Amino acid sequence: MGKVAERLRAFSRNRWLVFVASMWVQSMAGTGYLFGAISPVLKSTLGYNQRQVAALAVAKNLGGYVGIVAGTLSATLPAWAMLLMGALQNFVGYGWLWLVVAGQAPAQPLSMICILIFVGNNSATYFNTISLVTCVQNFPRSRGPMVGILKGFLGLTSAILVQVYTVIHTTDEAWLVFMVAVGPAMIAIALMFVIRPVGGHLQVRPSDNNSFMFIYSICFLLASYLASVNLVQDLLELSDNVVVFLTVVLFVLLISPILIPVTLTLKAEDPSEEALLSEPLLMGEGGTSQEEEDQQSEVEDKSKNIDSLSPSERRNRRPYLGEDFTMMEALVKPEFWLIWVSFLLGSGSGLTVMDNLGQMSQAVGFKDVHIFVSLTSIWNFLCRVGGGYFSEIIVRDHVYPRHAALAVAQILIAAAHFLFAMAWPGTMYIGTFLVGLGYGAHWAIVPPAISELFGIKHFGAMYNFLTLANPMGSLIFSGLITSALYDYEAEKQAHQRKVTGLPSLKLLHTAGVLADDPLKCEGAVCFFVSSLIMSVLCVIGAVLSLIIVYRTKRVYAHLYRSVCK
Repeated sequence: MGKVAERLRAFSRNRWLVFVASMWVQSMAGTGYLFGAISPVLKSTLGYNQRQVAALAVAKNLGGYVGIVAGTLSATLPAWAMLLMGALQNFVGYGWLWLVVAGQAPAQPLSMICILIFVGNNSATYFNTISLVTCVQNFPRSRGPMVGILKGFLGLTSAILVQVYTVIHTTDEAWLVFMVAVGPAMIAIALMFVIRPVGGHLQVRPSDNNSFMFIYSICFLLASYLASVNLVQDLLELSDNVVVFLTVVLFVLLISPILIPVTLTLKAEDPSEEALLSEPLLMGEGGTSQEEEDQQSEVEDKSKNIDSLSPSERRNRRPYLGEDFTMMEALVKPEFWLIWVSFLLGSGSGLTVMDNLGQMSQAVGFKDVHIFVSLTSIWNFLCRVGGGYFSEIIVRDHVYPRHAALAVAQILIAAAHFLFAMAWPGTMYIGTFLVGLGYGAHWAIVPPAISELFGIKHFGAMYNFLTLANPMGSLIFSGLITSALYDYEAEKQAHQRKVTGLPSLKLLHTAGVLADDPLKCEGAVCFFVSSLIMSVLCVIGAVLSLIIVYRTKRVYAHLYRSVCK
């Protein structure tokens, strides 16, 4: 009995268990990406025009990315308290919104609906911050793969919830809002005592590289499976039993990473699995040798030596890129602002597409908007995972800045915007694929780059400041450009319909019967100009990324000197 208790204790403190639990929390934390599916029902139920829907999107993005409170509290509160606070915010904000949409609560003014969405989606900052901070502490030498996987599962939320909605088999789209209110809160509360620092730097094993590869395999299998299921469900009429079976398989795949901590705990008596990094030439996390890790930590050791300087020397000495910066020290570096603006242009325009997928697909004749929201979620997930993996190859094997990969991602988003503007047959599928890939890459590449260039000591604050670029981009692209042009075209079309319509229809409009109907734009013209503008701005973002590459090549050469040379 004592041996069983000892194994259970070891299992509860296994860093891979914490990582897997963080993946599950993240898989429910990306509810903001479902806005493209719920915005049509909000628009029709509440009688909003596109500018009002854009205001809701901005409020949603501010809630999802303004994580100053979460970033500050993460340094003082335990992980379980952070997860509980996030769960309560999610339930209160989205729960009240569901009551309004379902007609169970009194109608609210636009400002109140914006507050509800802000509060509900702000829960994501608590889930994101505590998952990333905890796993960075438990996996200090695998930042790229770890961040890519966690942010990848964040992008998978829409596809999971849409699949569950399909199983419910209801035409009441208010159920989507209900699932957004309940799902993340339940998962966070269930796992709030599992996610915590467990001294992961002391649990490094030779099998860690295999564990990462197993999770990568599950990730790509999940992406392939979800994409296939969504396309089959869109093209064919499947029976309810088949849909339930497909959903059960999805949850089996989501749960399967738990095999890693279970297997490691059962093999705990194997001496080869207990070896730690104290042995010479042992391969570390992600397959790097001890010599490589010593070289990588050289700059971090310099930061620690700063503590030995006198107070006056510390005040006069500014850190170099690759050392630990404070938030204020980072804000005066041009590289930090280049990263921020480039991130705003790329991710902000990508998020605008994801927020407006419902209206974009309806404008070109698609009735079922869920397929595009779900597919974008899958491609977003795939490139977050793949972006973390390939950007790690770029820095470790080729000693080159991660932003080289980001420039490619921004060109992909620029191409997607151009396709949306042209509205050729099939461009909605290709465009959502490119946007999902490009947008996902931002979240797998930029956070690790920030931690490498400006240190991990104040990473939580810098990460949450970085995320402010997303709502800023949404405000500019969606609130000021896309929605204004959409409503302009919708008003033109409404005027033309009034002029050419039947006398009875004119009388209804004159009497005010149809005056409160939300404006609806039809055709490629609805997003033509705004898509071209965003395409050009994404190209500018790619140029800025290349400037970052040029300015940080020496830093990365110092951080990741290859032992093969």
